[in-house]
Amino acid sequence: METHASVALIIGVTGMLGLSLAEALKKSTALGGPWTVYGVARRSMPPWFSPYLVDRYIECDVLDSNATQQQLPPISKEVTHIFWLSLNASSTSEEENIARTSAMIKNVLDVLVSRAQTSKVRHFTLTTGTKQYLGPIFDPVLSKQVIPHEPPFHEDMQRLPFINIYYALEDLLASYSSNFSSSIHRSSIILGASARSGHNALLTLVAYALISRYEGSPFRFPGNKFIWESFFDASDADLLAEQQIWAGNSDKTKNQAFNCTNGDVFTWKKLWKLLCEIFGIEFVPFDETDKFNWVEEMKGKGRVWDSIVEENSLVKLKLEEVACFEICNVVLHMQIQHVCSMTKSREFGFYGFADTFKSVRKWVERSKEMNIIPKH
Repeated sequence: METHASVALIIGVTGMLGLSLAEALKKSTALGGPWTVYGVARRSMPPWFSPYLVDRYIECDVLDSNATQQQLPPISKEVTHIFWLSLNASSTSEEENIARTSAMIKNVLDVLVSRAQTSKVRHFTLTTGTKQYLGPIFDPVLSKQVIPHEPPFHEDMQRLPFINIYYALEDLLASYSSNFSSSIHRSSIILGASARSGHNALLTLVAYALISRYEGSPFRFPGNKFIWESFFDASDADLLAEQQIWAGNSDKTKNQAFNCTNGDVFTWKKLWKLLCEIFGIEFVPFDETDKFNWVEEMKGKGRVWDSIVEENSLVKLKLEEVACFEICNVVLHMQIQHVCSMTKSREFGFYGFADTFKSVRKWVERSKEMNIIPKH
């Protein structure tokens, strides 16, 4: 019987990155393999997620310490790598999000490291993002005070003088530094396919495009002129998975933070044209005088989405499950170009890249295959 020296525990396995990471670890060419893959998610396995991607699927809310202590001990003597992809960011309060996600991590490490008699955990991979450089932009109070760093964003920029969930989690991991190494992966907007990710910007825009097409209404850009014309970057979920596996299997990447973006840039104007092309919608040029409340308008479109789901026999998901209009609205009204430097990654030996527009097409097609959106 084959013994797997590398055992991954993916927290948040049904999200965009979780899907890509499980697929990547199961490839015969995966660094550090062959891998045993355990996946944790709060809810039961969704219909689009292949059970063959994990050796064991564990339905567990790791915010619940009792549930965590019941569910994880059977694998506590096996896990070598923890991939943390889950952020409890359901609140607009940065302080509340810090408390909840920190508790989740502590609950898991309490079982796998602190209480484990023979812990094998040697690396912890943490997925964060560019709020590292922007500050708590979703907090209704702090967002009005913060002044973000100027782009391009690079990893050695000093912390902004505000509480930040990413700072708190990095400090939490540092307190366990004598137990295992870690790597931090700072993504931009993640491009992937899942209706189990709280911040799936692409699926949000796709839902908006499909609703516009269904109603015959204009597919208007809901952001500001600055974002419409400025440079932005994104992170392909497959690329993020590739970087995380690489960092978890290299001595020189231990206890380092890395940006992870596709390596190119785009403008929202060109991305809007691409979405119009993909979904057969007329392109509407940006009109600065055309003011409309996108978030409020979409709150009333639940029945329209239900009709699209019913008529196309899609996985039965509510609009609020597939879209995050409030989060996207904040991003589309920023007054800063959003570009990350990938120089550090390259200096350390990671040369992965992705074409953002090809990535958008890929994940739209994947969402169709998963029956989350219509095939036509």
